[in-house]
Amino acid sequence: MEQTTIEVTDMACEGCEDTVTDALEALEGVSSATANHEANEVRVEHDGGLVDGKTIAGTIEDAGYSA
Repeated sequence: MEQTTIEVTDMACEGCEDTVTDALEALEGVSSATANHEANEVRVEHDGGLVDGKTIAGTIEDAGYSA
């Protein structure tokens, strides 16, 4: 498993965290995602063979946030 941390500065609340987490955990190869709006970051545990940083960032952006 790999861990990727991405800065996401436009999450404002726990609802934002849930939206990002749910979107990322729906990806095949992601075992867990943790978003923290106060730290402006998202941490993702994933299989590097199935999911890369570009895919993770794109999923965050598709959910409506800047990655």
